[in-house]
Amino acid sequence: MQEKDTTNKLILLFIFDKLDMPVTDTTLIDLVTSSNEWLSFLDFQISLSDLVESNFLYRSVQDTSVYYSITPNGRMCVSHFYNKIPSSLQVEISEYIKQNRMALRRNQEYYRHYSKNPDGTFTVILKIVDPVQTTLEIKINAPTDVSAKLAYSRWTEKAARTYFWLHEQLLDEDT
Repeated sequence: MQEKDTTNKLILLFIFDKLDMPVTDTTLIDLVTSSNEWLSFLDFQISLSDLVESNFLYRSVQDTSVYYSITPNGRMCVSHFYNKIPSSLQVEISEYIKQNRMALRRNQEYYRHYSKNPDGTFTVILKIVDPVQTTLEIKINAPTDVSAKLAYSRWTEKAARTYFWLHEQLLDEDT
């Protein structure tokens, strides 16, 4: 049992080392337990808690999101003991993260939500969030459910361009 617990912790550290970015708890749960089944949900929760407690992972809160990132001690640990992780799993994790890193980043950086107002219109909230701060927040009053859903669905595709356009229009001194 002890060896399995250690391997589970090393798998998590390896994932963080390969991701090389802070990850929300929601993204992490999906990545590790749902999408890939690298760990069971219970093993994941126990390992995550132990790694934070032992300062191999750092936990921070931004707005309502919880982020985790690997610490220097965590990187050192995984570099010394990664050979305890089955090589086939190392390859699987490395390939998956390489192919999906940008989608994972966009998923957690581009927040979107909409809700119905008492007058029948909809408030659409669109954000670009990084682990330290909210970079951009836009609230739009949409007249219909259809227009709210349209803004909601377009946000992940258009967030970066929207941010750069606004920045250029409002903050660049050459414009």
